[in-house]
Amino acid sequence: MPISDEIRDALKNVFNPQHIEVIDESEAHRGHAGYTEGGGSHFRVRMRADAFKGQSRLERHRAVHAALGPGLIGRIHALALELES
Repeated sequence: MPISDEIRDALKNVFNPQHIEVIDESEAHRGHAGYTEGGGSHFRVRMRADAFKGQSRLERHRAVHAALGPGLIGRIHALALELES
């Protein structure tokens, strides 16, 4: 299963978002640190979920990292988050 699908599934299970996009931006980072041939190293997540209501930006980011867990976080180089309630 592609890492992008693993990210999407984990976030859907925890946050039940109204909207979610998981974009593999790895190719735009070719030649940079952490780049992996074939993708799977740099991701952008755009997500809207009621679970984020009342949370600060930092709390939202921590919640996403917790939902993904250290095993999945450890397999990617960069994760950009655009989160809203």
